[in-house]
Amino acid sequence: MSSPSVTRRTSHRRLAGALGVLLAVAVVVIGLVQGSPSPTPPRALDPRITSVMHKPDYRHAQWGLFQQNPETGKVTQSRYADQFFIPGSTAKLVSVSGTWHTLGSEHRFVTPIHAVGQRRDTTLKGNLDLVAQGDLTLGGRTRKDGTVAFTDIDHTYANDVPGATLTPEDPLAGIHHLARQVRASGIRRVDGDVVVDARLFRPDPVLAPTPTPLIINDNVIDLLTSPGARAGTPAALEWRPKVAPYHVTSAVRTVAAGKPSDIAVSSSPDGTRIRLSGTIAAGSAPVLRVSAVKDPNAFGRTAMIEALKGAGVEVRAKAVGPNPARQLPKSYQGAPTVARYTSPTYSEYAKLILKVSHNLGANLGICLMATSTGSPDCANGFPVLAAFLDHAKVDRRAVQLADGRGGNPADRTTPRALAQILTYWQHTRDARTFRTSLPILGVDGTLADSCRSCPSRGKVFAKTGTTVGGDALNDRLAVGAETTAGYLETRPGRFDVFFAGVNGASTPNAGINGVLISGDDVADVAAHLQQQASGRD
Repeated sequence: MSSPSVTRRTSHRRLAGALGVLLAVAVVVIGLVQGSPSPTPPRALDPRITSVMHKPDYRHAQWGLFQQNPETGKVTQSRYADQFFIPGSTAKLVSVSGTWHTLGSEHRFVTPIHAVGQRRDTTLKGNLDLVAQGDLTLGGRTRKDGTVAFTDIDHTYANDVPGATLTPEDPLAGIHHLARQVRASGIRRVDGDVVVDARLFRPDPVLAPTPTPLIINDNVIDLLTSPGARAGTPAALEWRPKVAPYHVTSAVRTVAAGKPSDIAVSSSPDGTRIRLSGTIAAGSAPVLRVSAVKDPNAFGRTAMIEALKGAGVEVRAKAVGPNPARQLPKSYQGAPTVARYTSPTYSEYAKLILKVSHNLGANLGICLMATSTGSPDCANGFPVLAAFLDHAKVDRRAVQLADGRGGNPADRTTPRALAQILTYWQHTRDARTFRTSLPILGVDGTLADSCRSCPSRGKVFAKTGTTVGGDALNDRLAVGAETTAGYLETRPGRFDVFFAGVNGASTPNAGINGVLISGDDVADVAAHLQQQASGRD
């Protein structure tokens, strides 16, 4: 999809991280009780907030507000606080909180390789089994200091939002680490196969994007196009990770500077033959696109065999082919571990998910909560999440979720319920870690380009959410939800919890600009709440 350029102060970052549903997906806005009177707020609204709410785009919309001191319980703003709103990606506050509580902030995923068979000197007569553990990045974003790298517009949004960029880390870093350990164990030849054991959980298509136990590079191929030297010349192409039998070709041509860049991606049914077409403007920045890996287990198996070869370990089986899961043993008792990759802490993954609104990671959390009970059925993660909400004293009847990302049409939350989750974290030892994992106004993540020079910069920590659909009748975009929820620093070291959001807005036309304006408006409301609470103009 080609998107128009943005001239406002907010870049596409705000939309990228927040998209709960892609622009091509229609969204039905239901569940709002428009006729119910709003309770009188305890404090008069800042006139700058009411002026935002009265914009024409919100003529038929409903705004919700909630602000509370988590220490005293005093409510300073409340507008439709107990009515359902479409949350968009603010629903990730719920799913990530449940996963964080279940696993623990210091949890690390340890992915082993077992030698199944008989060792004869440097030869293994048998298979190497890589047992997938639901590691979100498998080393593909890990910096040298153990933190997880991210950009403000994540590569997973590249096909829908301009400006997505790549982190510099090698997406196959974990695979190469495992291969080197296999060689260090003394194995030089495998007279057998490499098998990916993905029995940790069954992929659930209701959770879209669908998590898999083995994830490499978010299960996508990155395709980076750069313009040629002048108009009429072929564009340059770089892609990663390079794993057989994936093959990429490009017919993208360079056009005159200032003309729009419009690059489309197509692939074969199995995803291994990828083609780019279209145009890129001379002198423009590189344009990123992604293509889905259709079979993550076969992809991972081939990547592992190729990495082993590079490390000096010969594998008899052909590198390209289906993953031979039928050869997996019932257990690994007696099968030594010859390699393992240990991930960063879950709190680092939570930061990635919350900062860039990582949909795959949020849905993965549902499956990981299920596996904590020994179940391979991702749906069994929801009872674990429900138990957490009860523990956190969140009114569970005020939350409806069918996924972890906030993209299902059934997803609903009330402003007060999100505030209850945020209040819970303020009373834990992970309070600061959780708070700083959220996007920070004017600093990073999906709020990086909002309010960069306003007094509230760096004083609002909040998850954002956007749900957008096409209004074919009026040839415009319908903003089902534009929301944000998090913390307002009212004085140094003191934080109020808050929600600010709107459901049922509309844009003037079918372009992205109107959606970005709504995102700016909600960020501005949060900034005004913070300034009012701290006594600043």
